[in-house]
Amino acid sequence: MVKLSEYETKMANGEMGPFKQKAISKIIEYANALGAQELCTVTKATVYFGYHSYLDAIKSDDYNEIFSKMVLCENSDKVYSLEKFSDECFSQTCVGPCDHNCYKPVGISKEVFDKNHEFLDLIRQAGVSIAGSCTPYLSGWLPMRGEHFVSTESSNILFCNSVLGACANADGLEASAWSAICGRTPLWGNHILSNRYATHVVEVRCKSDTPLDWDVMGHALGRLITDGNARPVLTGEFTRPDIIRIKKFFSSLATTSGCEICHIVGSTAEAPTLEAALDGHEPVRHLVLSQEEYDKSLASICDKGSCGVQLVVLGCPHYTLQEIRDAAFMLEGKKVADGVNLQIWTDLTMQYLAEVNGYAEIIEKAGAHLLNSSCPLVAARTAYDFVKTGFVSDGAKQAHYVHTDLNSKNAKVFYGDTKRCIEAAISGRWEE
Repeated sequence: MVKLSEYETKMANGEMGPFKQKAISKIIEYANALGAQELCTVTKATVYFGYHSYLDAIKSDDYNEIFSKMVLCENSDKVYSLEKFSDECFSQTCVGPCDHNCYKPVGISKEVFDKNHEFLDLIRQAGVSIAGSCTPYLSGWLPMRGEHFVSTESSNILFCNSVLGACANADGLEASAWSAICGRTPLWGNHILSNRYATHVVEVRCKSDTPLDWDVMGHALGRLITDGNARPVLTGEFTRPDIIRIKKFFSSLATTSGCEICHIVGSTAEAPTLEAALDGHEPVRHLVLSQEEYDKSLASICDKGSCGVQLVVLGCPHYTLQEIRDAAFMLEGKKVADGVNLQIWTDLTMQYLAEVNGYAEIIEKAGAHLLNSSCPLVAARTAYDFVKTGFVSDGAKQAHYVHTDLNSKNAKVFYGDTKRCIEAAISGRWEE
């Protein structure tokens, strides 16, 4: 049984109200199931709130009832009133089901848009900041080394565990919310420093120069790792990744694997050397990330052939200001082809900075859309309704996940770098 501090005992006894009592009771259940001996204090959280379609499982317009059943996992008729989240934990929203300011470019209904605002406003009043980001570190959500956090974005867990040396497990949507409410999570897994050493040594022997290379590398590495709870460390002759390359790498790695931490020698917090990453342990396996495996991944996410395209999606994961700038310069003086919807996704902070710098205006003049807080994967599937023959993305994660749906509609899925995607949007075609 997990041992509780005096503060945690008071919360569990209901002295801080039924809302926090319910949340910590779920955390205690979770800790006991894991065999955790105690809890640790969580100081940062990203949470998956807003009007997501899966919430329709509860046939109710009462958000308290929806939250009680779907987030707090209450299996009786008891309804908890939404109250303030933990003062110890700064919480902000992860991606939502639509842009925060518009709905038509994404194929979302006005009803979904309005209900999303309604739900987010209730959460905001409970102390959760609205951010709408799958890359929260870009706008200042930065847990420091050794700081305990929770997140509902798999690539963010990888980034903060690996690059920053902060501590988290992939707990899931509900458990992350419980932690944000009560400020506690089980002291288990990656929250224990001695558990974070590398288990798999990966020698990189493939292209690693561009952001696309790192995106494909992540997809390929995830396919190679079949062991549960693997913690790879990258070695070999590879180009040192910047923030754009590494965010794409972690996004695609989280798509094809369950990795929660990945060391990169010379780049991440706990891997100044291979020896430091291993921390005195013998590796479970040695792997080679070869050009052949790279090529297999690229072939699996990009269909062969040429055809007209209707939807081009950039910004999976959400774009940095630098990426928005580069896309704007590629679009300047040009026009997106008729019948093509070019979407560039980022968070609210980056969008505002793009507006200040004039990049947003360039993008809009070209007939494209600079959007925030979501992406077609997270939005309702209506976002893909107007894809008839071809879909294009510069995100391996986006391309990977839509293949089954779109190929079943006899539509092709193409993947390439930003320049090639924009060229397809302008011409209206993807050329092999």
